[in-house]
Amino acid sequence: MGGIAQQGGHRIDDGLLTLLAENAASGRPCALATVVRTESPTSAHPGDKAVITADGELHGWIGGSCSDALVRREALVAMADGLPRLVRIRPDVEALETRIGGELTVATTCPSGGTLDIFIDPHLPKPLLVVIGESPAARTLTALARVMGFRTCAVHPGGDLADLPGADRVLDSLDLGVLAEEQDCWVVVATMGHYDDDALQAALTLEAANIALVASVRRSAAVIDTLRARGVSDAELARVRAPAGARRAGAQEEIALHALAEVVALRHERLLANPVPSHAAIVGFAVDPVCGMTVDTSGAAHTAVHDGQTAFFCCSGCREQFVADPARFLRATAG
Repeated sequence: MGGIAQQGGHRIDDGLLTLLAENAASGRPCALATVVRTESPTSAHPGDKAVITADGELHGWIGGSCSDALVRREALVAMADGLPRLVRIRPDVEALETRIGGELTVATTCPSGGTLDIFIDPHLPKPLLVVIGESPAARTLTALARVMGFRTCAVHPGGDLADLPGADRVLDSLDLGVLAEEQDCWVVVATMGHYDDDALQAALTLEAANIALVASVRRSAAVIDTLRARGVSDAELARVRAPAGARRAGAQEEIALHALAEVVALRHERLLANPVPSHAAIVGFAVDPVCGMTVDTSGAAHTAVHDGQTAFFCCSGCREQFVADPARFLRATAG
């Protein structure tokens, strides 16, 4: 997977670095898992790394089947709550998961034995602010947004792209399809009377975007009426905050400041309103009731049904033990 680079004293494959960079550039979350400690027997070594992408795929190596599904599950939780965590896998006589703060200890009866400590670090993309227009307000918005930790995309169809310095990305048309997969996306139309209606209609093609129009109350109403006459539904038009910002401002720079302050406040409200899923809410994984290891339920080869419930197993040996004495293994796991 390419050459080897150094990071923090550990080796990291160039392919993993590229994957991290690609996810950051495209606005997709991912997580970097690093083996920090091992005790034999184990096929992993300290410094081994893997990148887990938002679809739950693992790229790299962190110890094979006994740790694979568990790390993927915990990486998905880390991408959801934004918090790093340490996963400890320990051999024991009884299977149990114990979670204390950012540390998860998995006691397993897996006969392969061995101890693994794996640190999972989520890499979350910055929010994206799309600024349409080439007005002083638009240029100020782009500059301020970078200071506030946003990725920025400046849009000015048919204009001189050299007039839009400082943006992470520049588009010279209102075709915003390249941004369609962005989730944490905020659009401010700051065209100041130039192609406002076309710009706003283009912004509405981004289904996940929060959209604002910088204009007077009167101008905002006229633009909304134009789009309604074009057949844009009231449900779609209700997505638009018009005019942007809660206060009347004077200079273009003040307009930009008010518009960005509103975006920052609304984004915080959205984050607080959306509950973070727990590890139990991550679908596609189950805990083997015999050995305590996490199992990927999609296409699992070893299953058994007991009292109408399907149990999933990492291997045929665990399944055979369960089928022989289900009551022995049907106990709750802490976590």
